[in-house]
Amino acid sequence: MKSTNGEMPFFKHFEELRYRIFFCFAFFCIMFGVCYFFSEKIYNFLLIPLIALEGSNSEFSLIYTDLTEAFFVYLKVATMAALLCSCPVFIWQLYMFLAPGLYKKEKLILLPYLISTLVLFITGAAMVYYYIFPLAWKFFIAFENRDASMGVPIEFMPSVSEYLELVLQLMFAFGVAFQIPIFLTLMSRIGILPARVLAKKRRFAIVIIFILAAILTPPDVLSQIGLAVPMLLLYEISILACKYIEQNNK
Repeated sequence: MKSTNGEMPFFKHFEELRYRIFFCFAFFCIMFGVCYFFSEKIYNFLLIPLIALEGSNSEFSLIYTDLTEAFFVYLKVATMAALLCSCPVFIWQLYMFLAPGLYKKEKLILLPYLISTLVLFITGAAMVYYYIFPLAWKFFIAFENRDASMGVPIEFMPSVSEYLELVLQLMFAFGVAFQIPIFLTLMSRIGILPARVLAKKRRFAIVIIFILAAILTPPDVLSQIGLAVPMLLLYEISILACKYIEQNNK
């Protein structure tokens, strides 16, 4: 119920927030159960790029050195998959909670931003899955040397948890990095970072982008460059988007 002045009392806001959080949590728990049931298939899906690279190597395998390692890998897979599947519901519940307090124009702006956040995150993760990870794997596997005649053999024996952590870290890094247009266009809308400032401070942005790429990715140059280049492109796209928004707001 709304109060007589058309505004919802504070405790009603709190009750609604509690209900929506509970709904999101319940949905996540259901999705976790479903994803855990299919966790092996989901992990095998994450292995497809690796299988494509190592398909001709019949001796290749993943290992686990701790008794509980494989179990916790499947738990992590189920958790990450459940979060991804639940994101549309989380976004919708957030929108439904905020929408009553927004004007019609603000609603029309907010919903595309929420949807774009998820789409851009998935786009970044897909880039890792189809392009960045295969390149990184080929580069690092080249350091393996099984030829005993050249000295002590160097054999690569990846574990199931290490592989998952690498894939998830790269996917998360690229997913977050692909939010640049969302952040910058929002800053432009509220007047903090107009397009002319973004263009003028391009050199500083390049330095910050490479620092962020070094923080978000594993400590190797290939992954860092692989993340920095798309971030630079997204920065330039953001400048164009900000110019377009500013022109429409005039």
